[in-house]
Amino acid sequence: MTAPARAVESSQALDRGLRLLALLADAERGLSVSELADGLGTSRAVVYRLVTALEAHAMVRRPADGRVRLGLGLLDLARRVLPELREAARGPLRELAERAGATAHLTVLDGGDALAVAVVEPSWTDFHVAYRVGTRHPVDRGAAGRAILLGRRPAVGDDVAVTAGELQPGAHGVAAPVRDVPGLEASVGVVALAGLDAGRVGPAVVEAAAAVARRLV
Repeated sequence: MTAPARAVESSQALDRGLRLLALLADAERGLSVSELADGLGTSRAVVYRLVTALEAHAMVRRPADGRVRLGLGLLDLARRVLPELREAARGPLRELAERAGATAHLTVLDGGDALAVAVVEPSWTDFHVAYRVGTRHPVDRGAAGRAILLGRRPAVGDDVAVTAGELQPGAHGVAAPVRDVPGLEASVGVVALAGLDAGRVGPAVVEAAAAVARRLV
């Protein structure tokens, strides 16, 4: 086999491996080898080779039921990405928190949940929401989660999610999706104990989300 042919074969195997991981990410109960072969449009023999290679690096696992699931090795990779996300978000979140007078946060999609990975509280307010890193909630509730779902649609102007009392009585949220960052579904938003003027705060949130995206690409 010539060098160009080996390069093409290696590239194809990498592409299939990444697509396999994407299929498993959308399957809560895992997938059988046959289901993976159908999803990839390839043979069971090819899937077995891919699974064996990924299993050696803890990227996938095969419990006793034989169904292939994502492996814990992916968690280690994810943990290494979080510092980069937080660093990219720190400046835009600080500016947003001060402008809005509300707690600003970067939230990412984690399975079916919205997970807060960076939080900045305003320095000049007497009272603000204590929204902690690690806070999670269903992605279809709360401004942060709803904004992540908005990011799956084409942008329409200053597209923001606005909620009141969905996660905590008396808490109000405004959030915008972080767009155009491959592999990332996330939002930037603010949460406050008083009502937020979406017409004033919304553009600032959209601007902060765009600033985070620029720092990640």
